[in-house]
Amino acid sequence: MAIVGSNRPGADRATSREANLTGDLLDPATFAQGHPIDLYARLRAEKPVFRNPEPGGSGFWALTRYADVFAVDHDFQNFSSEPTIMIADPGIGDGGTLGEAKMMLMMDPPHHTAFRKLIRGEFTKPAAAGKGSRLQALARQIVNAVIERGECDFVADVAGEMPSYVIAELMGMPLDDGRELYRLTETIHSAPETMPDGAIPQAVMAMFTYATGLIAEKHARPGDDLATRLLNAEVEGRRLTDPEFLLFFLLLIDAGGDTTRNLLSSGLLALTRHPDQKAWLMADLDARLDLAREELLRWASPVIYMRRTATRDTRIGDTAIAAGDKVVMYFGAANRDPAMFDQPDRLDLARAPNEHIAFGGGPHVCLGQHLARLEIDAILREVLTRMDGFEIPAEPEWLASTFISGPKSMPVRFRPDRRL
Repeated sequence: MAIVGSNRPGADRATSREANLTGDLLDPATFAQGHPIDLYARLRAEKPVFRNPEPGGSGFWALTRYADVFAVDHDFQNFSSEPTIMIADPGIGDGGTLGEAKMMLMMDPPHHTAFRKLIRGEFTKPAAAGKGSRLQALARQIVNAVIERGECDFVADVAGEMPSYVIAELMGMPLDDGRELYRLTETIHSAPETMPDGAIPQAVMAMFTYATGLIAEKHARPGDDLATRLLNAEVEGRRLTDPEFLLFFLLLIDAGGDTTRNLLSSGLLALTRHPDQKAWLMADLDARLDLAREELLRWASPVIYMRRTATRDTRIGDTAIAAGDKVVMYFGAANRDPAMFDQPDRLDLARAPNEHIAFGGGPHVCLGQHLARLEIDAILREVLTRMDGFEIPAEPEWLASTFISGPKSMPVRFRPDRRL
């Protein structure tokens, strides 16, 4: 099966036809303009459970059908999040473990459930709704900062600001610190081969260094914030250790910005490229924003994949999976599956029902999804009603990543207006 070939520089690392396919899935160039929709479609049609060789690794099964991704994501008994949710096996500085401590994402129930309960109350739908007026005020503040200029980098100046500010407030940190930590997450999510040697582990260690200072600050001056509550929380009958807090901090900072930042940037790009859909939305923004946001989430699918590891011999469809095999769920492919969505490659802001899995599913469904939706709504409302004449004059620069999909930089122009 010839899905794609490769004549890019460095393609000699893939010497067989099968390796060429894998090189594409593992090559950040494949995601240089967002999800490789054509590749996903051909994999779904011809080999929906596809064995990918992995240079320097054991290889993995790539899942591209909605039904398979949904089933595996809900079946932690057969498909474990341990030892990692990344394709590559754990290594030094990967941020998933710290001594004996392990990040919540890389646990299974019941341990995962116990750790998740520590922060679940901050992210329930009612708790998120209670922050609605504050989020709208932050959105106005963010747009005020650029509105008089008539141009900005939408990713850095608008989309990235909201989640940075929100997580900083939740953790009881200065807002500017949230912005600086967000920059570290860009490095952490980048493909290693696109970064200077050691850049990713250095970014992880910088995050840990900041969190270590936060531990000392919250012990000395406790506050009404999530950081203080975590430091005083008990899990499975004991207090969190400092390494466990550091991994919680990394997860909250890292995951807290992914969906919002990348959805807003990718979503605004989609609206600009589909003016008919934007016009439909603007005809009744308040009534139609919920539907539009969900379709933009399906369309953008900011998280590219999550890995699971088979705990026993099993099957996915007609394919035998051996215990210990890596199984990788491609959410962007699942969200374009014609078996689940009518005309999936058509942006349809009125799509209903829309059972996308941009936030994943099962026990690991995104804890912050309700808050993320409100952040998205607040920014979209401000941008669409205030930044008139919005245009993207050039192709955005996409994050060089096979894990997170979204623009890294997207300069935009609009008519200058007054601050509110």
